Amino acid sequence: MPLVSFVIPCYRSQDTITGVVDEIRGTMPGLPEYDYEIVLVNDSSPDSTFEVISALAESDSRITAVDLAKNFGQHAALMAGFHYCSGDIVVCLDDDGQTPADEVGKLLGRLERDDCDVAMASYEHKQHSAFRNFGTKVNNLMTEIMLGKPKDLTTTSYFAMKRFIVDEMLNYTHCYPYLDGLLLRSTRRICTVPVQHRARTVGSSGYTLGKLFSLWMDGFTAFSVKPLRLASVFGALTALAGFIYAVVIVIRHFIDSTVPIGWSSTMALQLVLGGIILLVLGLAGEYIGRIYMCINAAPQYVVRQVKGPAGHESRGGQ
Repeated sequence: MPLVSFVIPCYRSQDTITGVVDEIRGTMPGLPEYDYEIVLVNDSSPDSTFEVISALAESDSRITAVDLAKNFGQHAALMAGFHYCSGDIVVCLDDDGQTPADEVGKLLGRLERDDCDVAMASYEHKQHSAFRNFGTKVNNLMTEIMLGKPKDLTTTSYFAMKRFIVDEMLNYTHCYPYLDGLLLRSTRRICTVPVQHRARTVGSSGYTLGKLFSLWMDGFTAFSVKPLRLASVFGALTALAGFIYAVVIVIRHFIDSTVPIGWSSTMALQLVLGGIILLVLGLAGEYIGRIYMCINAAPQYVVRQVKGPAGHESRGGQ
């Protein structure tokens, strides 16, 4: 009997995670061909989330509760959960109840057709805030440009994947994991399954503009060198424009010697060139800094404690 592992990162979800777990426990008996386990990862939530998931783990032998030592982010928390799950199929979903756990059968059924390795939930109408929906659109556009994501694929936080994909993702041991990049470098057989997205009933999204920007930088600097190539092209075009402008100035001087040399245009040109230089240096510095962090063995996550079934062994850790 195939084992399905539900991996759920938890942050500020003391009021919602029990409902998500109960929904899974109520849904899986209707899929008797599968056994299941649940791995809950507390991403150093400041509320009582770990106490709640610890109580769930103590009351149900199918549940493992993992407590991270500090907040490492959603993607790092998922990587931690992958180390503590052993399912033939791994399902990732959110802790706020917006991703419908009762529709997991659609994702599992899509994987059974054996024409895809990852079944990604898709939503006709997302019940996120306008800011979050905008961030999702920007993220999909950037992954298309930087990571080569197919245009007809929209990545979400609710998906099911086969075991070999998880094993391949676990081979990535550097800091700053980015799941979209790990999925796209592991397989292109990613299909979408329409499900109903729910409105949030408690709290608000933990993603701020700063966190979204940091997440994008994690993905692009870890899985693509296109930003550096774009910077090189932009620099070359700017240099060419500067050369043409210099030629125009010389020609204008010989045609009309009375044309004054413009102080404002010179300063504007210096500011533009200086800004471009600093931008390119900053981008190169971002890459170099992340390389340094990886060489310095900065951890993806640090586990403080684990509560769950006796004898449950981790597949590894950071």
